[in-house]
Amino acid sequence: MTADWLPRAPVCVQLGVVNKEHCAAHAHKRTRKRRETQDRKMLLHFTKDVLPDSVSTDFQNLNKLNERQFHRLIEILFQFLLEPKETERFMQLLGEFAGEHGMSAGPLKNLMKSVLLVPQGAMKKNLTAEQMKEDLLALGLSEEKSAQFSQQWGEHYAALSRLAVGQTLMVNQLVDMDWKFGVTVGTSEIQKVGNIFLQLKLVVRKGNSTENVYMELTLPQFYNFLHEMERAKASMECFS
Repeated sequence: MTADWLPRAPVCVQLGVVNKEHCAAHAHKRTRKRRETQDRKMLLHFTKDVLPDSVSTDFQNLNKLNERQFHRLIEILFQFLLEPKETERFMQLLGEFAGEHGMSAGPLKNLMKSVLLVPQGAMKKNLTAEQMKEDLLALGLSEEKSAQFSQQWGEHYAALSRLAVGQTLMVNQLVDMDWKFGVTVGTSEIQKVGNIFLQLKLVVRKGNSTENVYMELTLPQFYNFLHEMERAKASMECFS
């Protein structure tokens, strides 16, 4: 009978391996795995910060959901991203989801806080659906779930970027604006090949510094955006 407080022997000793070279190989393998994990963290697109271990654990738990549960949870998440002021509604839906599937509401809400880090960071970095998928895979989400999540990102990206720009312009001064046209030639997102789109770059002043904000629009969306900008300018001139 062994005491629980005794230090555990290395794996190679537990297995009866006495060859020093073999033990060294085991140690090297473990070190390499740790380095690979650290490298994945460093290569994330949506953030350059080192994420806490709890984020990785939350994504592993997200993997345990079945297809129907995952689909519903991502649906709730993007609904909140599109309506960020509806925090109370978001929490209510998470509570209902937890109750329906025999989960604790508290841990589920903490899990969603970790998941939200990805789209919130992706919006600031103007990430594509493919870059989003790469980050999700690096965080440990399965191929199938990463593809489903990134597809939703691609479908909602235009609306999310317009929302982000609108919120930015409400509280920050527009310094400069630049745009360029492009044509879709091939994509994994829900866009037809040959469609004309426009990439918009806004330079806004935040305090004593400036920040670039990006968004991608179809031509009708761009013309609507310019129309709204003209209306906002006219409204401001009335008060000047």
